[in-house]
Amino acid sequence: MTVFDFAIVGAGIAGASLAAELAEAGASVLVLEAEDRPGYHSTGRSAAFWEECYGGPEIVPLTLASGEYLRDNGFLSPRGALYIGRGEDRMALDAFMTRFRDTGATIERIGADDLAGKISGIRPQWSDAIWEPACADIDVAALHAHYLTRAKAGGVQLECRSQLAGATRDKGSWTLETERGSSFAASVLVNSAGAWADEVATLAGARPLGIQPFRRTVIQLRTDPAPAPDQPLVLDISGKFYFKPESGRVWLSPHDEEPSAACDAAPEELAVAEAIDRFQGVVDWEIQAVERKWAGLRSFAPDRAPVYGYDPEIEGFAWFAGQGGFGIQTSPAAARLASQLLLGRPRDEMTEAIDASIYAPDRFP
Repeated sequence: MTVFDFAIVGAGIAGASLAAELAEAGASVLVLEAEDRPGYHSTGRSAAFWEECYGGPEIVPLTLASGEYLRDNGFLSPRGALYIGRGEDRMALDAFMTRFRDTGATIERIGADDLAGKISGIRPQWSDAIWEPACADIDVAALHAHYLTRAKAGGVQLECRSQLAGATRDKGSWTLETERGSSFAASVLVNSAGAWADEVATLAGARPLGIQPFRRTVIQLRTDPAPAPDQPLVLDISGKFYFKPESGRVWLSPHDEEPSAACDAAPEELAVAEAIDRFQGVVDWEIQAVERKWAGLRSFAPDRAPVYGYDPEIEGFAWFAGQGGFGIQTSPAAARLASQLLLGRPRDEMTEAIDASIYAPDRFP
């Protein structure tokens, strides 16, 4: 039986990007994907934006380090973002500015006149905002396909419909069994299983880290007027909604974050109703139809930072998980950093400014 250098569980954006980086560094790589196709879960359900402050100050270095790669390869389209607030939200806006001032993110405080010029029909109580000009849309499908293409060119073996059922380690090698009865061997097992990360850890005999999936709902609205094509992404400073234009429609989320089991997530009607109610309190547009609704899972470690690197207790077991809602926008730098950690290689220009210790698995007691 062929013994791969690395077996990665999961072929979403995390697994695909890491597989590409490892293969291009000369490693032999197997990717095991439970579904019929890669990217069925969180990757295929993203709201698709690159936003410098998303995820908090600990994530900004990964986002900024990824920006050049995403721009140079044509995956970003300029959008801009606004964090908006009412009079009672001024302290929250001040706190946001203070929190991100020294991170390298480009942010600017603007007032009611500028805000009204960027969002037609905004209701007058929304009088204050933070403008983030660098925010962009991401072509998620193209980015994911790009990594899968790079991985294939590097000789990566992708096995779909191959849910991991067992993992045992003996004499420096893992034997991996899938639910359909296939067996594989690898020196290192990498956990990129998203919402299923703790379940994969348990199968491998590793201690689960408490990576919790949370449901996030998105709906597509037809409105009158339709949103301007160049309207910014709009986020509530209190975290109650965000919305953006998408092909003449509005993509809207109530910014829900409900704990969930790892599953094929579906939207709940209460979240849809809350999203619509909150949206109607922001702009005076008529909602003509809810055309689509969907939900995905965002998975976080207890401190909400991602987990990259070798497990401190189980030999040959590594983590590339807990990437919340920022896994796509940080994928170039995250995958490059993780491959360097796993291969024991030095940092390069993309990753040299990133402090990997804040993402290390051994930070949990």
